[in-house]
Amino acid sequence: MGTAITFKRPDGKDASGYLANAARGNAPGVVVIQEWWGLSDQIKGLCDRFALAGFDALAPDLYKGKVVPYHDTDAAGKEMNSLDFMDATTQTVRGATQYLSRNGAKVGLTGFCLGGAVTIIGAVHVPELAAGVVFYGIPPEQAAKPADVKIPLQAHFANKDDWCTPELVNGFEKAMKAAGKSLELFRYDAEHAFVNEQRQAVHDREAAELAWGRATEFFRKHLG
Repeated sequence: MGTAITFKRPDGKDASGYLANAARGNAPGVVVIQEWWGLSDQIKGLCDRFALAGFDALAPDLYKGKVVPYHDTDAAGKEMNSLDFMDATTQTVRGATQYLSRNGAKVGLTGFCLGGAVTIIGAVHVPELAAGVVFYGIPPEQAAKPADVKIPLQAHFANKDDWCTPELVNGFEKAMKAAGKSLELFRYDAEHAFVNEQRQAVHDREAAELAWGRATEFFRKHLG
C-alpha cells in the first residue's frame, strides 16, 4: 500500500522512510517509530493501517536500512545502543514531521519500544507535533523531562514488561502528574511488544485492538 520515500532533515541531510497515504487529501499525519528491530514489515503494516484509518503515516528508517531478525536480541540491542537518540529525534523524526505538515496538516507521533522512548523525546524536542501516543518505552529523564513535555500524550504499557517496567511507568506517571501535563495512561495485563502480531509469543490480540482503538481516537481528537 505504501511506498519508500526520501525526505529532508532540518540539517539538510536526506533521510528515508515508508509512507502510506490516506485516501482523502489533506489528511492529518502520524509519524510512526520502529521497535529496536528496525523498520520491519510489521511497522510498515501499521503505517498502512493508519492510512486506512484516515491518516498519512510516515515511518522514518532510524537504522538506515538495517532490519534485525526477531530472534537476534543481541543484534537489536547493539543497534539500539549505537543509535544517537537525540539526532534521530531532533533531525530524522522532526524532518518526517515537517514533511507531513508541509500542507498545514496537524501531525502526531507514535512509537513502540525504542519508538515509545523516541515519542517522549519528540514530545519535548519537536515543536511541530500536536500529540503523541507512546507504546511501552520511556527514555532516561536527561533525554526528556516529563516537566518539559509540550503536547498531550497517551501511553500504553504492559504489566508483564521487564524492559519498560511497571516501576518505570509509575515514576513517569507521577512526574507527568506533578508537572500538570496532559496524560492518558493505560496498562494491560500483557507482555512487552504485545501489539506486534508477527511475534506470537508476546502478541495479545485483545489488548492490541483495544490500544489501537484508543490511539486512533486520541489522534482524531487532537489532529482532526
